Amino acid sequence: MNYYGTKSPPPSAPPSYNDLPPPVTGIPVQSPSSYPFLDNIQTHKGSSPSPLNVHSSGTIPGQWSTGVCDCCSDVPTCCMTCWCPCITFGQVADIIDKGSPSCGMSGGVYGVIGFATGCCCIYSCLYRSKLRKQYMLPESPCNDFLIHCCCESCALCQEYRELKHRGFDMSLGWHGNVEKQRSQGMAMTAPSVGGMGR
Repeated sequence: MNYYGTKSPPPSAPPSYNDLPPPVTGIPVQSPSSYPFLDNIQTHKGSSPSPLNVHSSGTIPGQWSTGVCDCCSDVPTCCMTCWCPCITFGQVADIIDKGSPSCGMSGGVYGVIGFATGCCCIYSCLYRSKLRKQYMLPESPCNDFLIHCCCESCALCQEYRELKHRGFDMSLGWHGNVEKQRSQGMAMTAPSVGGMGR
């Protein structure tokens, strides 16, 4: 009974906040399906996962693990890239292209382009773009062509370090990494582009 002697309605349940949209933070909110590297975490019943999804715990999705000018953090790779960039490029291209063409073939094409034109950056910047798309990395500090054109060695070293920080053993190549993961009994899958697994 209320003050006027009439029955008051029963108290209603507290308002539910589950139906409200998330607060505005200035950071884009995306569904898990928009992150391709999460697509292969769940495996379908009766299907075997495809090999090689290597993600190191030290990497942050959407960010480079090292900067372009962090060459001194990996001195052997820096020296190898300065003296023979076709080796570093070949190893990077082998992982990005999932072993086809081989490391030697990619490095050879890079060397021939460099010998014939002196502009290897035209070829190598394409692989930086592929790497960025596979791991959703930003185009920073400037676009891929400018980074390779202005500082080819630093760009190659950064890409090499990125794959290394993501768990790849660069000396083994793609097929060697696949075999290594199989021998350890780990199910891993390659990063996919556009949410489609390989």
